Amino acid sequence: MGSGFLSLRHARNITMSNILGVPRRAARFVARKLGLPGFRPKAPEPCRDVYSISIYEGSSPLDLKPSARVANPVLKAADVTDVSAIYVADPFMIRSGGGWHMFFEILPQGDEKGVIALASSADGLKWDYQQVVLDEPFHLSYPYVFEFEGEHYMVPESHQDRSLRLYRAVDFPTRWEHACNLIEGELLVDCSPLFRHGRWWLFAGCGSPPVHADRLRLFHAERLTGPWIEHPASPIITDDPVNARPSGRVVEWDGRLFRFAQDCHPLYGQRVRAFEILELTVDRYRERPAAEQPILGESHQGWNAAGMHHIDAHRLEDGGCFASVDGWRWVKVSQVGRRP
Repeated sequence: MGSGFLSLRHARNITMSNILGVPRRAARFVARKLGLPGFRPKAPEPCRDVYSISIYEGSSPLDLKPSARVANPVLKAADVTDVSAIYVADPFMIRSGGGWHMFFEILPQGDEKGVIALASSADGLKWDYQQVVLDEPFHLSYPYVFEFEGEHYMVPESHQDRSLRLYRAVDFPTRWEHACNLIEGELLVDCSPLFRHGRWWLFAGCGSPPVHADRLRLFHAERLTGPWIEHPASPIITDDPVNARPSGRVVEWDGRLFRFAQDCHPLYGQRVRAFEILELTVDRYRERPAAEQPILGESHQGWNAAGMHHIDAHRLEDGGCFASVDGWRWVKVSQVGRRP
């Protein structure tokens, strides 16, 4: 094609975009001159977002790069063996029994109702898919897993149930039971609990519809099971799709407390931004941007070409930072779920 010659073989597959963006009438005129009177421009094939999971490393949660010790992504839809998956996303890790466990959302093909699955790793680098561990009649995602007083808990997103549900492991890491509802009657997304200074705190996204999540609400409680009280400063962010929606575990690092937010403008889940929490009491809340630019974002190629929207950061023994992240790209609908 570099010579400018248009063969009949290529002409049969021509579209308006191939003809330098000219109007449809002009495209048909060119096609007729090529001997193709029945030409009709092809409609572009629809695409959808497909997420994968990777491992990043660095000196802190604010300074992360793809790990040089792994071939990213470490988990993708093709690794799932017990359901037909569109994608995997929202990874949360926890260290237990000398190894690492990762909980994440699988979006299955068909009804597209998210379920929670498990992968395990001896070193946090090579991950082996295990199985689906939590499935409900409603959508589940964002499986915020943590340990408290010797027990393992999970707070997944369950906004379709109009509830915020707490699960407890009865046989960690594969068997979980519904312990109670922390909050009921609310459409809350990507809820992120934190135990600090003897009190529980909860950051929760909301909006209308919930996927917009342009508000950030803050709750607190004396006990994990509640009752949960909304903070007097809540919502702490309003009408802001760039900085409101939670984007992973709230972490303390070198005496500083960070929360992460999904930058959802102009598209959902494009970047991750970091904020330092300066004041967190039952009466006051104050934060500031921890970095001028997003700490994670689209690469314009590969598994995270279109965006990144999640981080779960942990400190390693050497003081470095180790994180599971996710990213997404556009994939033709006809290619979704195909194994390489």
